[in-house]
Amino acid sequence: MTSPTQSKHAARSATTRAALISAARRLFGERGYAEVGTAEIVRAAGVTRGALYHQFADKRELFLAVVEDVEVELIGRIGAGIAGAQPTDPLGALAEGAEVFIDAILEPDMRRILALDAPSVLGWETWREVAERYGLGLIDAVLVQAMEQDVLPTQPSRPLAHLLLGALDQGALYVALADDVPAARKETLAAVRGLLDALRR
Repeated sequence: MTSPTQSKHAARSATTRAALISAARRLFGERGYAEVGTAEIVRAAGVTRGALYHQFADKRELFLAVVEDVEVELIGRIGAGIAGAQPTDPLGALAEGAEVFIDAILEPDMRRILALDAPSVLGWETWREVAERYGLGLIDAVLVQAMEQDVLPTQPSRPLAHLLLGALDQGALYVALADDVPAARKETLAAVRGLLDALRR
């Protein structure tokens, strides 16, 4: 049984963790991982350096928590975007979700954290793990729904979900790093819609 003291301690710990993630996300989004030190993060969060290292082993682990925080927000925005667009079928929903995803990556803080820093700071394996944990499940669920509605031929959903996730990640990076972002966005979204239409029964 949890005592009142333990409950208060857990609440304080959660508040400290949230403050560190919020401060680090703002600073990393503004200037990038390499340009922000832990001393600046703890000042911005209003906590001690000891509190940071109680919550996170190092700056990289804090950055990982920031990336996960961004991914959770992104999944929520994609869900809201799909609901607002009211697509006629699951593959249309994927196309709408792809547009929300790519537009989010174009926001300066998202672009810096997810497209520029995450692959190099976390390493390819961890970066892919995070992307799969949040994006893969959503794509897989939509593909299963498309098969149930006979929009997509019945097939193993997981390999196709991996392929589509890879395509969307690379497409978003292509747009985010392009010299002509509006043109790259238009071309990439057209390619995504063409790819999804080609999958239809």
